Amino acid sequence: MYNPFAVALLALEAQKVVELRLVKLAWGGAEGQAEAQQMVSEKVSAFIEASGTLMTGGSYDMVVTRYREHVAANTKRLSAA
Repeated sequence: MYNPFAVALLALEAQKVVELRLVKLAWGGAEGQAEAQQMVSEKVSAFIEASGTLMTGGSYDMVVTRYREHVAANTKRLSAA
């Protein structure tokens, strides 16, 4: 079973990353292009990590917790610029 409260928090927190990334992409240039490439790379890595967690017996809660850590790191990184 999963914790719907944690999933809701993930959705809210991810919206901030979407906002910050859209601003960076809208500015364009080398930084915008680098962000677009990093975003795609992160999506692929997150999928592989989540799949591995579930295939090795991990729970949905573990996946959501790890995604929230990634989202927090992205929020911090994108807010610093």
